Amino acid sequence: MGLRANARAVLRLRVPEFEAEYARRHWKAFSSIDRVYVNERARNELGWRPRYDFQSVVKRLQAGDDMRSALAQMVGSKGYHPQVFSEGPYPVE
Repeated sequence: MGLRANARAVLRLRVPEFEAEYARRHWKAFSSIDRVYVNERARNELGWRPRYDFQSVVKRLQAGDDMRSALAQMVGSKGYHPQVFSEGPYPVE
């Protein structure tokens, strides 16, 4: 509920250092976040621990590193195919 109503306040509680880093870069945080993927079951049942989360991204930015994971850097941005459709980036029937 808090992320939808006031995402900045929730982020400030969880990762307070984000504000200074965003200000340094002249970025603005979203005021609302409408979708969050809950990984609680993977954590509890599989013992999975994510390596990349918002806090890790902020730390990478503070260190002057690329905010993307090594895999994201390797894959890069692929974009859509070169063909353009009137309905958008893919055909709609």
